[in-house]
Formats: sequence, C-alpha cells, structure tokens
Amino acid sequence: MAKQRFRDVKQGRIAPPQTRQKPQGSRRSGDVPRNATLRERFKAFLTDSFMILMPIMYIVFYLVFSGREGFAAHKLLGWIYILVPYIIITALFLIKSGQTPGMRAYSIRVVDAKSGKQPSAAAIWLRQILAVWDFLLFTWILQFFLKSHRTLHEILSGTALVEAPESGGSGR
Repeated sequence: MAKQRFRDVKQGRIAPPQTRQKPQGSRRSGDVPRNATLRERFKAFLTDSFMILMPIMYIVFYLVFSGREGFAAHKLLGWIYILVPYIIITALFLIKSGQTPGMRAYSIRVVDAKSGKQPSAAAIWLRQILAVWDFLLFTWILQFFLKSHRTLHEILSGTALVEAPESGGSGR
C-alpha cells in the first residue's frame, strides 16, 4: 500500500484512510453503565478538592484559627472542622443529584452497586463517612487491584462510581 499524501487526499484524488470510530450514544437504556476509570476518579477527586475542600481549609486556617500557627496548635480540632463540613457538603451533593461538581465535570455518578439506581441517603452518608477512614488508612489502594476499581468505602456502603449518561452539561 502506497503512502497517502495529504495533498492527494485533500484534492480528492484518493480517499482518506478509514478510521474506526466509537459509535456515539450507542448505549441503550437497559445496558449496564461502565465503571468509572481510575483517571476519571482521580480528576473528579482533584476538582472536588479545589472546589469544596480548599475553601473549607482556608476558612478554618485563617478565619477560625487565625493562621497556620493557630491551626498547628489545635490540629485534631482543625481537621474535625475541615472534614465534617466536607462530608456534609459532598453527601448533600450526592443525595441531591448523585454527583459532586467534580463527578459532574467528568460524567461519573454514584449509584447503588446492585440496582444501578440512586443510592439511599443512608448509603450515601455511610459512604462519605467511610471515605474519610478509607483515605486515612490507605485502603483506597484497593481500587488499583480490583477490576471494578471500587474502593473499600464503596464496597462497604454498596455503592459504585459509574459512567453517567451525557447530560449536556446542565444537571441531571
């Protein structure tokens, strides 16, 4: 097969090479959505960290404890002041729409692992509380070894992160 030159393709002398493309929107409503990839999970986590966690940390560091020194003197209390609002805010996002801002940005959603539907509020609260312990105890590493990429807090709460149907960037 001869090498195709761009000029020949552009001028219509020869046909462009055919590339295989994924069909867009081919997933039927009865199909099971795929699990979120490690890359999608990480990008959503980073986005949520900057949009939710960093403002809380700033408020706690500078408004509650008047700077780094005040926070350093009361680390345990400081982390409680940071983590409790973070858990509450993310849980409320998940209860309302099944997505945090980071999850929405990367088209992933929290669902009940068995039914694929929106998890109960109790499952979401359990998931968010266990997520803190999962992070602190490094058991989140489990996601690198499971094909489903589920973390321990997702397994224990019966939830999963899956691909969300395209919403056109406007909510649910």
